[in-house]
Amino acid sequence: MSTYKTLFFDVDDTLLDFGAAENNALQLLCKDMKLPFTPEIEASYRKINKQLWRAFEEGTISRDEVLHTRFSLFFKEWGLEADGIQLEQTYRTYLEQGHMLMDGAMELVTELQHRYDLYIVTNGVSRTQDIRLRSSGLYPHMKQIFVSEDTGYQKPMKEFFDYVFDRIPDFQPSTALIIGDSLSADIKGGQLAGLDTCWFNPKGLVNSTDIIPTYEISDLHQLHSIL
Repeated sequence: MSTYKTLFFDVDDTLLDFGAAENNALQLLCKDMKLPFTPEIEASYRKINKQLWRAFEEGTISRDEVLHTRFSLFFKEWGLEADGIQLEQTYRTYLEQGHMLMDGAMELVTELQHRYDLYIVTNGVSRTQDIRLRSSGLYPHMKQIFVSEDTGYQKPMKEFFDYVFDRIPDFQPSTALIIGDSLSADIKGGQLAGLDTCWFNPKGLVNSTDIIPTYEISDLHQLHSIL
């Protein structure tokens, strides 16, 4: 049996279905801009957004640069000039409505909270994550929520995890596990911070990186076999 005492959970596409929330918000934003929401248009947004967030994770651009330029860049690609900051605010309003749970998420944390200290570690916007976590019902099961906007750092930076560890009494990295869907943010970040890592990979993606998790699961219920 493991000796884990502390479990760190990512939010988006780990406990909450960010894909569904994002898709709904993006459809509403495109409707506002009178741009048909086609698979091609969706794919172009996701490509731009992914590139910007990856640059943020690598520390080459700021979080504000991601949030304030992604929609202006996206709509410009389709011939539309737009205020990126205003669009981001509108998008956030739509995104905050999305709090759909991943399969088994509520059952998992409800059971685990009695045996482990549960924490959220997430990159993102504090207000948005707070509203979504409260609306989903996950919030009361967590001892504390750590969002990159509040810490001044982001996963996978070691400084993000140092900030978190400093705020957990008597914390020992050797007794903690991080669970998340992102190899580049959650798993790499956990490794840099000296944590065991669990890659949540429900889509069965091929890991073509040199980032090797301690464990890999395709269903949240499989976490029980690790713990």
